[in-house]
Amino acid sequence: MKKTTLILMGLALSASVVMAQEKPAATTTAKAATTTTATAATGDPVIITAGDIVIKQSEFESALKTLPAEYQSYAMGPGKKQFGEDYLRMKMLAQMGYKAGLQNDPAVQQQLALMKDNLVANAQLAQIDKSVTLGDAELQKIYDANKKDYEQVKAKHILIAFKGSPAAQAGKPELTEEQAKAKAEELKKQIAGGAKFEDVAKKESDDTGSGANGGELGAFGHGQMVPEFETAAFAAKVGDVIGPIRTQYGYHLIRVDSHEYTPFAGVKASIEKKEHQKAVQAKLEQLKTEAKPVFSDTYFAAPAAAAPAESATPAPATVKPTSEKHTEKKPAKP
Repeated sequence: MKKTTLILMGLALSASVVMAQEKPAATTTAKAATTTTATAATGDPVIITAGDIVIKQSEFESALKTLPAEYQSYAMGPGKKQFGEDYLRMKMLAQMGYKAGLQNDPAVQQQLALMKDNLVANAQLAQIDKSVTLGDAELQKIYDANKKDYEQVKAKHILIAFKGSPAAQAGKPELTEEQAKAKAEELKKQIAGGAKFEDVAKKESDDTGSGANGGELGAFGHGQMVPEFETAAFAAKVGDVIGPIRTQYGYHLIRVDSHEYTPFAGVKASIEKKEHQKAVQAKLEQLKTEAKPVFSDTYFAAPAAAAPAESATPAPATVKPTSEKHTEKKPAKP
């Protein structure tokens, strides 16, 4: 779909302008010419004329602001002339419709009422949004109460993959789970005996990306690793080598080099945005609760569940959903 078509759709036939124009313009071409001269002197020049249609700069730019944000810059830049042509087309069609009395059609009246309600509702929502303010002290309190959410660990790991692992390396002998675990335990003993963790990672790790960097994973927060790995890493003491920890990738030896917290200044903006949205939503829920709405159970009845389709073969007893995936953070390639 062309961008100009999307712009015209975004304009939605300029609801604000259509509603303001409850009667067709009665200006003549001569009057339009006079208006052009007068408005040019007041800083709101006429920028488009077509017969007795007169479009001022302020009206045109107000219409531009009704576009979705992603199209406004285009319509104000390289697409301005095209938008002007689309806007004029809308005005010409509206004028024809008014002359034909289509504004009195019940369906059109219903749509106009809906558009008006929607505009006023959005204006009220903007007022509610503006009324919600959160001070630094309140945001700091929220940060302190949820500080664990902003914890990060910096860690290294060594991965020993087993057969079927996404990290299994082509050309290397395939290990059973038992063999992979035993190898990880042996490597842990070597490290405890004086072998350097980074050297062992470079030589043995099946995570070739981090392995080439001595097992370095960098800093990561909650939700960035598969659950088993995350739980172990966040519970580990700095400097300790823990494991083997089993994940879908294989068995890991993990060494945490630091536990840190993203400072308040680094997350203040995101906390403010999240809490602002929650506060606005709470006000809307309160508005609904106080109104005590009643919905028709008959009209809004839940749809009946569809009968299961018959199958010639029985379904398997258990099916593991394909959406059940956890993605481990991947280190940058060297």
